[in-house]
Amino acid sequence: MNSRRPGSYLLGGVRRLGSVTIFLVQLLIQCVPALARPRLLVMQIYNTGARSLIIIMLSGLFVGMVLGLQGYDLLRRFGSEEALGIAAALGLLRELAPVITALLFAGRAGTALTSEIGLMRATDQLTAMEIMAVDPLRYVVAPRFLGGVIAMPLLTAIFSVIGLYGAQLVGVQLMGVDRGVFWSQTQGSVDLHDVNEGLVKSIVFGIACSLIAVHEGYHAEPTAEGVGLATTRTVVASSVLTLLLDYVLTAAFL
Repeated sequence: MNSRRPGSYLLGGVRRLGSVTIFLVQLLIQCVPALARPRLLVMQIYNTGARSLIIIMLSGLFVGMVLGLQGYDLLRRFGSEEALGIAAALGLLRELAPVITALLFAGRAGTALTSEIGLMRATDQLTAMEIMAVDPLRYVVAPRFLGGVIAMPLLTAIFSVIGLYGAQLVGVQLMGVDRGVFWSQTQGSVDLHDVNEGLVKSIVFGIACSLIAVHEGYHAEPTAEGVGLATTRTVVASSVLTLLLDYVLTAAFL
């Protein structure tokens, strides 16, 4: 029977937070030299961003269509069907697009980053680089971290555009909302503050999810089981941290 006290779990959490913080500082120091290798950076943006496009676009379309259905049904009760464009645009830009994109990013790109770096650790590739005086943080971890941070806002923007199209498809084509009213009210209600909120959230989520992914992969146990556990921790920690940061950022913007 496990008789560990609650204080031991708290101490373990503090130690893990300190480890991640130290890792982040070391990683940020290596990000500047990593920018001098644009070809490798573009490759990582492709791996984390372009290869996630299909799931992002499909999810954005269906989320927008569901938002159009639910929004129309709710607004119809108050006789405000014309405001569907406002509800869809604000909901996507400020909340749904950055949050759902981050969750999908953690499940697709985050696990790929963790398993890739974890397998390099398990097969002693990182150890061989260290023996040859090649810093794995600079040449392996930092480009992947930067690729995820850059790809997240781009994926969020694509999710927002496709989601708004899905809401328009349902609202205008199926429910009969006037197309001109839909787009004019959308343009009139969305301002720079709403766009900035979604942009800031996507950048913060990109940093958090990419950091967790590369940290778990870099510190994974050099076994098949260790890599699997690190991948699982990446998805769980990224999802919970995304929702927590979403609440904090939403409260800050309000």
